[in-house]
Amino acid sequence: MTAKRIFSAAVLVLLVGAALAGLRATTSTSASRRTDPPMASAEDQVGLAITVYNASLALIRDVREFVLPAGESELQFVDIAATVNPATVHFRSLTEPSRLSVLEQNYEFDLLEPDKLLRKYVGREITMVRTRTENGTTRTENVKATLVSYNNGPIWKIGDEYVTGLTSDQLRFPELPANLYSRPTLVWKLANRGGAQHRIETSYLAGGLSWNADYVLTVGREDKTADLDAWVTLTNRSGTGFRDAKLQLVAGDLNRVEPVAQKRALEMMAARSAADSRMAEEAFSEYHLYTLGRRTTVANGQTKQLALLNSTGIPVDKRYVVDGQQFYYRNRQSPGAPIKDNVQVFYRFRNDDKSGLGVPMPAGVVRVYQADTRGGLQFVGEDRIDHTPKDESVDLKIGNAFDIICERNQVDFARIADSVYEAEFAITLRNHKSTPVTVQVNEPVGGTWRMLRSSHDWKKTAAWAAQFTVPVGAEGETTLKYRVRITY
Repeated sequence: MTAKRIFSAAVLVLLVGAALAGLRATTSTSASRRTDPPMASAEDQVGLAITVYNASLALIRDVREFVLPAGESELQFVDIAATVNPATVHFRSLTEPSRLSVLEQNYEFDLLEPDKLLRKYVGREITMVRTRTENGTTRTENVKATLVSYNNGPIWKIGDEYVTGLTSDQLRFPELPANLYSRPTLVWKLANRGGAQHRIETSYLAGGLSWNADYVLTVGREDKTADLDAWVTLTNRSGTGFRDAKLQLVAGDLNRVEPVAQKRALEMMAARSAADSRMAEEAFSEYHLYTLGRRTTVANGQTKQLALLNSTGIPVDKRYVVDGQQFYYRNRQSPGAPIKDNVQVFYRFRNDDKSGLGVPMPAGVVRVYQADTRGGLQFVGEDRIDHTPKDESVDLKIGNAFDIICERNQVDFARIADSVYEAEFAITLRNHKSTPVTVQVNEPVGGTWRMLRSSHDWKKTAAWAAQFTVPVGAEGETTLKYRVRITY
């Protein structure tokens, strides 16, 4: 019988684990055929610092100690972020800066995988291991085959025949190709004119690391004070972990148009340190820098939360706000019926020393909680804030009021003269709460205008806006009426 009787026309199944097992079986042979340059790994680290931006960008500053031969040699620098930007790599010897230089740098990211390993072996011989069971007896047979092609599936040459659809339990390779790496690697060609022992500092920019601020505002039952806790949520999707690292976070909107200037600024930031284990804040350039005063480990694929700030007894103001319709002012769908406006609910507090804060607050989401009558905390809404400097106010919209109704009606419109008109509005507020409320009503007014009369206090807040303050009693109703003269 020919070789065709031995091999069925089944689909080729390449088991990843089996392939790697085959590689392990030939480790000693591979080592004798492939000589790799010296390797500097995370085990050689003596210092590690990370500066993370809230824009999926980080500066990694990695210090390692290792021995280098004199003259020209190659060095593999492993355990780096897979998202490294090779153009941003900065290398220098802290031991003898003028005696060690980089002649050439290569970033190797063609990683070792069974599929890639097969493609590298096109035209070469591989040992195929097959397990067969006959009459209750299991035996293993090795078949030498040359991989002729690997386009949409492999084509093998065994003896004088070309075979497709060949199954195998294992594939064994005589050696690893020199241009495949088990992990992302920087390969440097170095010129060492100094001693053998060097402490090397390497810094680079990498993606996949990001952070954001999350806040929890717990409001008291009386709506007068609140407690604020802030957390930093750090996410690592860079492809590598960082062990026992100094951590710094930068809040601000970074302009990345000038990468050289940006890289220098980042390196300067990464060199700073903190005196205690909390997040220390400082202004730097047009940003704010937060430093964790202790070392931490950030594993790959991990989401880590760190305390940023906390404050208790912050004075808060609960506000009810109605923003008038932007179209002017008819109800097109139901003529004669009033227009219903949402009564929005806000909490406002001041980010200052008097309130127990007074620190720059990075942009993030503020989630608001309040205790019910039984003392259990309930979620009442959330809002996103921008970067907020100290001595500025924070306004949080948590939703729309359920028990306060606003209806608007335009009760009069008259042409007084050429391009001169008068309009009158009635805005009815009904409060179904058992406590009184005050509603802020913001009304847009077009053209050149003058308030003729108003039932409530008002002020001109912008060129085309008037603001009214309207108290409404418990279980009560109040109607705001005003008349305005407009010239177009």
